[in-house]
Amino acid sequence: MTDNDPHTRLDPLYSDPQATATAWSEAEALLAEAELFWISTVRPDGRPHVTPLPGVWADGALHFCTGPEERKAKNLAGNPQVVLTTGSNSWNKGYDLVVEGEAVRVADEDRLRELAAAWEAKYGSFWHFEVRDGAFHHGGGPAFVFSVAPRTVFGFGKGEPFSQTRWRFE
Repeated sequence: MTDNDPHTRLDPLYSDPQATATAWSEAEALLAEAELFWISTVRPDGRPHVTPLPGVWADGALHFCTGPEERKAKNLAGNPQVVLTTGSNSWNKGYDLVVEGEAVRVADEDRLRELAAAWEAKYGSFWHFEVRDGAFHHGGGPAFVFSVAPRTVFGFGKGEPFSQTRWRFE
């Protein structure tokens, strides 16, 4: 296990007897390929807020962007703890991932340019962003960019064999 490798554990309670833990490298590939994520944040009054968004996996973290006046940005200002999920909506096939961590704003413009290029490479020219004033800029105005380095990730293998793998990061 290197410094960046998580502690990996197959949960036998929720896994078929013949299941094995999924390698972190496989989970990372799925995170990099996923086109849509669902983000869960907490409103100031404690109610949950969930919404879909695109995301980019880069350098060991999941990245997303949001306008500063959007509900998720307002929620993050008060509580940066998030859950991001991706996968398929089928019961008997596919693989689902749940990423838990803290959303940290990215304002370094060199890093934002790297991420803007990653967005466009992944999603095409519709997602072309200009970088200035510590934010992405697109037709709708500025967007803050956040990075979520995972604290814990859960993976759910569906179909034969069903499995649940947990990765914990130091």
